[in-house]
Amino acid sequence: MSEPAPSSADIAIVGGGIVGLAVARELIGRNPHASICVLERESQIATHQTGHNSGVIHAGVYYVPGSLKARLCVEGAREMYQYCELKGIPHERCGKVILATDASELERLDELERRGHANGVPGLVRIDADGIQEIEPFARGIAGLHSPGTGIADFPAVARAYAADIAEAGGKIATSCEIEGITVGARSVRLGHSQGVTEAGNVVFCAGAWADRLAVAAGADPDPRIVPFRGAYLRLVPERRHLVRSLIYPVPDPSLPFLGVHLTKHIDGDVLIGPTALMAGARDAYRLGTVRRRDLLETLAWPGTWRMLSRWWSTGVTELRHAALRSAFVRAAARYVPELQTADVQPSFAGVRAQALARDGRLVDDFVFSHTERALHVRNAPSPAATSSLAIGRHIADEATRAFGLSI
Repeated sequence: MSEPAPSSADIAIVGGGIVGLAVARELIGRNPHASICVLERESQIATHQTGHNSGVIHAGVYYVPGSLKARLCVEGAREMYQYCELKGIPHERCGKVILATDASELERLDELERRGHANGVPGLVRIDADGIQEIEPFARGIAGLHSPGTGIADFPAVARAYAADIAEAGGKIATSCEIEGITVGARSVRLGHSQGVTEAGNVVFCAGAWADRLAVAAGADPDPRIVPFRGAYLRLVPERRHLVRSLIYPVPDPSLPFLGVHLTKHIDGDVLIGPTALMAGARDAYRLGTVRRRDLLETLAWPGTWRMLSRWWSTGVTELRHAALRSAFVRAAARYVPELQTADVQPSFAGVRAQALARDGRLVDDFVFSHTERALHVRNAPSPAATSSLAIGRHIADEATRAFGLSI
């Protein structure tokens, strides 16, 4: 599906993950006569966050009412199910339970219930201990929330379907096309890359883990900085998959953008436990020992890193323990599925979350966009970005229309 990078385009989208492809798909659908290209640094699309996640279609329970995350997740989940059905992409509306295991978590569970109803999450109901066991016989909790609209999907397959839509509409996708330089002119943005140069009238940067670096190269403020967090998963051995029927989550800490160690069915049949959330030494640290000097130095030089670490050091110690000791990792999940034992699990894959970190040490939780001359930057698009990708693509296309003065 990949083509040579064009020498010119009306609009270039930098980044061939699920968000960049959704944006390109939306833009070309609105203006089929425009020349639109996607430039992806890797040899294949959907290589990074799109291809290394749990595959959950989130329903919108967690997010602050009125936030972009809340609105786009609820819209996007509905559209994602419709799109998967239309394209024959594997998916399952398997449902999720969020469990409180002691009284100290009930207030936070109440808040999640309030948020879920405010966000219009379909079918969300409060359940008691008996209700939990009806849905998940091996799970234990004193109360919970059941979200029947939560599910799973093959997001790499979704990304490939977006790419096919783009190609069918006349757009171009060029892989192995890492951006090496950005020059902003009066009428265009000159993108130097590993295949040469593409001159674009306007650019939308959807660069994930490299979003801040390219934004700064185009003239944007360095705040927020992307700090990579490595999330590793375990999987249940096949004979123990019966312990989990759907998706089982703890009540998360609302002050952190991470959901804690949870158990999820995966579209390939595995049952995953995880992820960890360990600050990584590279933006592509799929192996624990991968360290890239520039990535590490940029993380350490950012004032927000040290402010974050001083605030969340105890959480960091816990994550280090989970990463180092499989037994500790399993014990975290056994709080709500007590039959789990260390012998029940095997190593699985790891992903890297491109987490935006503000200068003041705040972990940025919502979607963030910024503008430079002739360019729009997606500075933070964490989970539920895959769930929300169709809605995000529409939102970004609206932003691009206003920012670039497009008549589409």
